[in-house]
Amino acid sequence: MSTRQLKLGAFMRPVSIHTGAWRYPGALKDANFNFPALRRYAQRLEEAKFDAFFMADHLAVLNMPVEALKRSHTVTSFEPFTLLSALAGATQRLGLVATASTTFEHPFHLARRFASLDHISGGRAGWNIVTTSNPDAALNFGLDEHVAHADRYARAREFYDVVTGLWDSFADDAFIRDAESGIYFDPEKMHVLGHKGPSFSVRGPLHIARPVQGWPVIVQAGASEAGRQLAAETAEVVFAAAGTLADGQRFYADVKGRLAAAGRERDHLKILPGAFVVVGETVDEARAIRARLDSLVHADSAIASLSIALGHDVSHLDPEGFLPDIPETEASKSSRERVLALAEREKLTIRQLAQRLGGYAGLAFVGTAQTIADEMQEWLESEGSDGFNMMFPYLPGGLDAFVDRVVPELQRRGIFRKEYEGETLRDNLGLPRPANRFFA
Repeated sequence: MSTRQLKLGAFMRPVSIHTGAWRYPGALKDANFNFPALRRYAQRLEEAKFDAFFMADHLAVLNMPVEALKRSHTVTSFEPFTLLSALAGATQRLGLVATASTTFEHPFHLARRFASLDHISGGRAGWNIVTTSNPDAALNFGLDEHVAHADRYARAREFYDVVTGLWDSFADDAFIRDAESGIYFDPEKMHVLGHKGPSFSVRGPLHIARPVQGWPVIVQAGASEAGRQLAAETAEVVFAAAGTLADGQRFYADVKGRLAAAGRERDHLKILPGAFVVVGETVDEARAIRARLDSLVHADSAIASLSIALGHDVSHLDPEGFLPDIPETEASKSSRERVLALAEREKLTIRQLAQRLGGYAGLAFVGTAQTIADEMQEWLESEGSDGFNMMFPYLPGGLDAFVDRVVPELQRRGIFRKEYEGETLRDNLGLPRPANRFFA
């Protein structure tokens, strides 16, 4: 039996990242807004012993042309905290990870919401820290233009310090609740943060008991230099983007190699690349499913997806030509670099590149339960990852196929659990409970 065990998250906002998913035969077209369906998906994931249900989030309608926008099921979804709080009551062990922006949130509000979710769920909350790459989001928060990339990351670092400081407002044993004496909590075990920094002035304390996990699990997804360094200093899970095993191994070695300088243990950060998975009875059947999915992506949506990934409008370019030099913008730098590398590596025309981006262009496992398990095991054992953030081709069929076929094969190989290790998300990920910085 392998000593290394896969950790598995499920990317569930939107329920499938593939823009043709809602059109696939048998797919539930309104799944993003169908709570009974989302509850069933969460329960199926828990049945399979997944670590977490992960919600990405947007703070604006995606910045794409209307002709493409009207074809995309990825445009809208439930607000993460509302949905995950509801799912907390429908599950018992499944982690609940919400995306929240450090650029357009305030630390006090965010600290309070995550602490509440952690208590409501019995210690299963996780915070995916993002700095928000969509420039249109700025227009919804009183800004005329997007915040510069470097400024977003500087603010994120201070934001993290404030939020975690607020979570440590009370010692774990601060709430005595002694009815006989009439003492509810010990004021000596309450800390007033008193933070004053470049971006924030926050007195504190947070008026909620310390989260069940000490802190909700910290998740990060940035792949730029600033993002990798932020991850090494703060993250406990990284949702990475790697197109090949070699890419994954380089990213894994780089980020894990930064941990010692940050005073952290290598195993206290889990790297989970996003992986799109299509399961068939045969490899040819799986490929046919993928081809049919890709055929359902409209050309307008494909070009829009490419434009978003590059942070640059390419709709006016010759689709049969190759990309010209694309200037950098304040949008996601890592996304732009991945697309440019894909175009160069495979010598794709703009049309070909757009079709790939319009569906899903990242890491994909397409095959049988055995071939998919082979690939996942190779990534795990060659230090390309600690597991994966799985993305399903369409719902419910794509999720059910993975749960019913691939999970038992991973368990048979001894590289994925048959039962949860504990009650909290930290327990199941094998992460330590953070010490309270103010109360030893």
